[in-house]
Amino acid sequence: MIVFAAYPVTAFASGGGEGHGGAIALTFLWLSILFVMSKLGSLIERIGQPSVLGELIIGVILGNLTLVGINWFVPAASNEYLKFLAEFGVVLLLFRIGLESNIKEMGKVGLQAFLVACIGVVFPFVFGTIVVGNLFYSDASFAAKLFIGAAMTATSVGITARVFQDLGKLQMKEAKIVLGAAVIDDVLGLLILAVVSSIASSGSLEASEIVVLSAKTIGFLVAAVLFGQLSAPWIGKFLSKIHAGVGMKLTFAVSFALLIAYLASVAGLAPIVGAFAAGLVLDPVHFRSFKSPSHVAKIKEKLEPLGEKSAEAIAILKNFEDKHVEDLVDTVGHLFIPLFFVMTGLQVKLDVLFDTKVLLVALAVTALAFLGKILAGLGTWGGVKRLIVGFGMIPRGEVGLIFANVGKALGVVSDELFSVIVVVVIFSTLFTPPILTFLLKKQDKKVQA
Repeated sequence: MIVFAAYPVTAFASGGGEGHGGAIALTFLWLSILFVMSKLGSLIERIGQPSVLGELIIGVILGNLTLVGINWFVPAASNEYLKFLAEFGVVLLLFRIGLESNIKEMGKVGLQAFLVACIGVVFPFVFGTIVVGNLFYSDASFAAKLFIGAAMTATSVGITARVFQDLGKLQMKEAKIVLGAAVIDDVLGLLILAVVSSIASSGSLEASEIVVLSAKTIGFLVAAVLFGQLSAPWIGKFLSKIHAGVGMKLTFAVSFALLIAYLASVAGLAPIVGAFAAGLVLDPVHFRSFKSPSHVAKIKEKLEPLGEKSAEAIAILKNFEDKHVEDLVDTVGHLFIPLFFVMTGLQVKLDVLFDTKVLLVALAVTALAFLGKILAGLGTWGGVKRLIVGFGMIPRGEVGLIFANVGKALGVVSDELFSVIVVVVIFSTLFTPPILTFLLKKQDKKVQA
């Protein structure tokens, strides 16, 4: 397929497409290729690793074929349509994780999640600003050192959540703590980014900005839960009266997730936080009206002349079967969730590793970045495996890159420093899944013994 696609991809990349229609057609081609390539990542499951690691590796390989003179996938990495669909994938992932979670259960680990998040922000920020800043970038401005610390505080929950999901561990206490801490981490990270950006751009810090931003983020999380609990039953009943089939059930679920994701963005939070909140507030009770037994009975009565075993009758009735909403979301997620991780891999540029100085500094910074999040596990108790929690908080992913890009745009993060942050993101993204998988399987063996 790749060889076959080489000519049209090259043609479009060099201007062979015809305006908007050509760009859309090219996106269809890329989707065809990347959907299939993402599934090749599942081969890594044969050696006991989660498929998310394989998807990341596939993306890294495709994104770095330029090192051997193959430029086919360069346009895909910057394709805005693909980036949008990848973001849709991670929104689905966090919504799916939220559906499997429960507010009451999350509340039981709320204090531990809060402490994990706080420790996981304070230590990396101190390590980055003071240790890394003074050891390796003593000549850099204070604002630059602050951005190093800020980038090290980030946690990309999508990667960790996918590992827990792949291994069927979402109901573990450790998984609930990590997911809860990641949401709090996102809020704290946003506040830190606002603070350091203010210092970098104006040289001063406005306390009012922090108060306003804090109020907005906390207000959103509370409002999202209240809005979800109050509106979901009414929305569900209304839509089920239009049609009680699985298509409407899926529409209700995904549309609700996208709405809350949008509202999170308006509040200044990452859309994935909103998607997770949407899944968290939706319970099976909100989908009861879609079961509609009387509706199905009427349809069966109408289909009686067709014969219960006729292909037409079976096809019609299948649309009215009571399916779990998680299964319905998975039908879409199987395509777009892996796409997100492949696209994340495509953004990784391995050529930054060729600079020895950058690599050595990045390795030292990576060690501190890992340590800072591992120490976050100290915020747990009651038999919780601290290493699992700590390693679950390690991935920086796209969140760390966002912090670095903001610093670069403000002119306080140099090209070299940006490369160091990129390497830290690479290592934290690629090393966490296998390490976390090892720890989880080791825990399983202890339980079985």
